[in-house]
Amino acid sequence: MNTLGTPGLPIREYLLVGLTAAVVTFLLVGLVRVLAVRFGAVAWPRGRDVHVTPTPRWGGLAMYGGVLGGVAVAGQLPALRLAFAYSSEVIGAIVAAGLLVLVGALDDRFELDAITKLAGQATAAGVLVLFGVQWAVFWVPWGGGATSAGSALVLSQEQGVLLTVVLTVALVNGMNFVDGLDGLAAGIGCVAASATCLFSLGLLYNAGNDPNAYTPALIAALLAGVCFGFLPHNFNPARIFMGDSGSMLIGIMLAAATTTASGRIPFASTDGKDVVGLLAPLIVLAAVVFVPLLDLLMAVVRRTRAGTSPFSPDKMHLHHRLLEIGHSQRRAVLLIYLWSGVLAFGAVALAVTDDTALVLWGVGFGLLLAVLASAVPRLRVRSSTDRVSPRR
Repeated sequence: MNTLGTPGLPIREYLLVGLTAAVVTFLLVGLVRVLAVRFGAVAWPRGRDVHVTPTPRWGGLAMYGGVLGGVAVAGQLPALRLAFAYSSEVIGAIVAAGLLVLVGALDDRFELDAITKLAGQATAAGVLVLFGVQWAVFWVPWGGGATSAGSALVLSQEQGVLLTVVLTVALVNGMNFVDGLDGLAAGIGCVAASATCLFSLGLLYNAGNDPNAYTPALIAALLAGVCFGFLPHNFNPARIFMGDSGSMLIGIMLAAATTTASGRIPFASTDGKDVVGLLAPLIVLAAVVFVPLLDLLMAVVRRTRAGTSPFSPDKMHLHHRLLEIGHSQRRAVLLIYLWSGVLAFGAVALAVTDDTALVLWGVGFGLLLAVLASAVPRLRVRSSTDRVSPRR
């Protein structure tokens, strides 16, 4: 994939939309906080929670207001309004996000059961499909003949719908599960959306600035903006939580952005030397959702082995483990930002540059730094224990 830089890309328009979403979200949080307290949408400390003081929820309402504000601006820009004219996918993402924000807001107030929330998530995924947001084709490393490094596997309508619903529900729950520390979900959402937006701009460049390819970058820019605008209110110590209304909004919009981006990946024939470059787009899609989906998978396995429901809460998520080994809340959150950023932006760099070796060295160094930074508290604790232990 070529590097970015063509003057035809509407980069300033995307920045304006993201900034508008951020500002609107930031300004709406104060009003939403008052409403949350007024109507009882407050997170009271529980045994598995990290916070110790009652904190208002419903931050997702402010974030959705930011999405609508950004969409209103995008509709007035000559370039980005084409995203609405050529496709209904942006509207589908907004409608699906609105549905999940409503379900999440009800859960934040009345504690809905897991089956009801799962039904809402599946319905929202179905809304995406109805508006054309659907997996239809992806690259596989086999087939394609002697001169090709692989081939495109075309999905049937039923297979595409099933895959889209499953991956969307998984990502929504992954973001919901990872939302356990102040600023964690908002920061991961901002990192993942920013990486997806950058990758989508690369796809747009390769498509010759085709308006059909505007959609994923626009959805990602909106999501990055609302997460960035919400973060100052939510970083430790948080004055408001996004609640399920916010975490599920991040999940559904990230699913919409990555799914629509997958539909713009060029699966042209290539020789074996270009396998890494051809795989890079799929690596990006995997990297941006790696942390939330890994946490979700570990939680399901852990709870199933314990004989409990996969949706039953516990205190053994990735962020809880970082706290247990000695990290503060802020340090744990920043470490997860680091892990997410290295994976997501490393994958993007792999996709938009030709120097694969340099990118892999950079990603390796970043991962090594993340591992060392994560292990420091444990090493310090062990060192202290060794000093006070009596010699035998």
